[in-house]
Amino acid sequence: MHLPWPRWQRQKRRRQLAPPFSRHYRRMLKLFGALVVLGLALACITSWVLDSYDTAWHPKRSIRQPTVSDGDGTKGSSPPFPGDELNNIFWFVQVSDIHISRFRDPRRIPDFEKFCSHTVEVIKPALVLATGDLTDAKTESKVGSLQHEVEWQAYHNALKRSRVMERTKWIDIRGNHDAFNIFSLDSVNNYYRKYSANQKVGSFHYVHTTPFGNYSFVCVDATLTPGPKRPYNFFGILNQTQMDLLKTFRAQSLTTNQSIWFGHYTTSTIVSPSPGVRDMMRSAVAYLCGHLHTLGGLMPVLHSRHPLGTLELELGDWMDNRRYRVLAFDHDLLSFSDLQFEQWPAVLITNPKDAQYLHPGVEPLGRIRRSTHIRILAFSEAPITGVHVSIDGESLGTGRSAGGPLYVLLWDPSLYLAGLHTIRVKVEDSAGRSVVREQHFTLEDSFTPSFGFVQSFILLTDHYILARALFIFTVLLNVGVLIAFRFLRVPSSRAFSSPISVSLHLLSRMDIYYYSLLLFNLCTALGPWFIGEVIDGHNGACFAFGVFIDGHFLEGSLTYVIGIIQQLLFFNIPLTSYLCWSLHHRCRGNTLRSHFVRPGRCGRTAVVHLFMLLLLAWQAHSCYFLLETYGVTAFFLSPVRTWALGLSVILIYRAWTGPAPLFRDNSKSNSSS
Repeated sequence: MHLPWPRWQRQKRRRQLAPPFSRHYRRMLKLFGALVVLGLALACITSWVLDSYDTAWHPKRSIRQPTVSDGDGTKGSSPPFPGDELNNIFWFVQVSDIHISRFRDPRRIPDFEKFCSHTVEVIKPALVLATGDLTDAKTESKVGSLQHEVEWQAYHNALKRSRVMERTKWIDIRGNHDAFNIFSLDSVNNYYRKYSANQKVGSFHYVHTTPFGNYSFVCVDATLTPGPKRPYNFFGILNQTQMDLLKTFRAQSLTTNQSIWFGHYTTSTIVSPSPGVRDMMRSAVAYLCGHLHTLGGLMPVLHSRHPLGTLELELGDWMDNRRYRVLAFDHDLLSFSDLQFEQWPAVLITNPKDAQYLHPGVEPLGRIRRSTHIRILAFSEAPITGVHVSIDGESLGTGRSAGGPLYVLLWDPSLYLAGLHTIRVKVEDSAGRSVVREQHFTLEDSFTPSFGFVQSFILLTDHYILARALFIFTVLLNVGVLIAFRFLRVPSSRAFSSPISVSLHLLSRMDIYYYSLLLFNLCTALGPWFIGEVIDGHNGACFAFGVFIDGHFLEGSLTYVIGIIQQLLFFNIPLTSYLCWSLHHRCRGNTLRSHFVRPGRCGRTAVVHLFMLLLLAWQAHSCYFLLETYGVTAFFLSPVRTWALGLSVILIYRAWTGPAPLFRDNSKSNSSS
């Protein structure tokens, strides 16, 4: 009597008897289904990313829209309207990242003094905002960090000799370089409190008073206290107490005509508790900052709009690019122009305002539609001889002086109610110089052009959160692969194994490599990177998740970025890959000398060795940077830098000179001991 086969045996038998085409067809269907699911997932992620960085104006996002909407009887359409008189307007200047240095660019200090004496005299701003990094605070080698009193004296003397503080309100704030290597605000090395014009440490609220209203200027001071040496204060931090103070300033600013927030750091480089610093400044027209230095010239314009409508306007540096910015509130409408030092005339069109920088949530845009004149600020060290205006290629005539630097020209806004238009202004002075300024404008309520994706990604992404997520993912991937191949069953035949699989099995089954790399990666993630003088005279320890300094803790930010780029991607993972490659060659009977002479492989082999040599040199340079920046103690007590360099040399030496590994399915190779 024959008993029926169990169900699993019957299914296995059917699979064995199925024709090859049927099995291939099912595999293709599974692959197709997986690709469809992957495509849908990528489409959802792409849609979410594009929506997150959509910087066009969305009325539902504004908390103050009902207050300033353009309907009848509201602030948006109520007088006064921009006309032909010099009223309801004031202008101010921003300069950032001055970096007064005793070692570099001897023209930087005299140029800055000329800016304070001559440029400010020509423009005559109501106030000047110097948004951080007043001095360079680097050693002569550019590696270390040190507050040089002579740099601060040079900055102070430039302000004093130019007498700029007698002609305007000069508000200077700290940047990350101004907080290098300073343990506390009372430190003798905190020269900002002695030589700056403002001398106010921390966030503050300044109210500028005019005959036509008050305007709030709120400083966001996110510089670190204590301030470690570079590079670990590249990100700023706001704690809950500081956020509560900013909340108070925001409430106070709601009673003024308009508010401007300013600081050194971009919001993308500020660590702050929920709901975040962008939400805190949601009632402001714009946030003015510096810090990123046009990313070395890659992004000469870094502007974007927050989800709640506030503009974020990063200004290029004075240090190398000699950039500054002129801004104006004209009938409570903010306009600005980013300018180059000693390039005249300087031109700013205040009405109609640039379409890309409209803020319907807080600005009375209805006043543009009911204005009677185009309004232009024109500055030059020589008298202005002509201001020529055209719209959409049609000349409207020449503007006339309305007093001071303001030039006006009669226009009819009703001709431009629909669509996007281009205004072109050409300004000439008596020295024969001319400048052409073009910008788009619109009088439609719902049409506001968005900013570029790259600009928005740089300014609107919380990079410390992104870096933290990528760091954790990369560490788990690196450690997970080691552990997985440690316990995965070795294929019965090498014919069924790829070289990558074989090499990972070899590496993971040999104790010296497995435990060394496992502990090295765990130390990168959890252990101290180094212990030493994070600030002169004050010892601390640097971890991926933050920096400890004499009982103070600074939350991790740039540490995650360095952990991913400098450590994991450019050392840990390449070291693991190189050891896998080396052990695979040794398993096949090659030595360091013999595998160079294989036909057709010499060039490829040399490239791999050269690449690893460059990575070792990179790690050695990191050790030198550690020595120069944080001292001898940090150099010798650095598991992730100095110790790791020595460990990698030992592992590479053993991989090529030790016993050849065997590829077999046992828990440990005899050659691993």
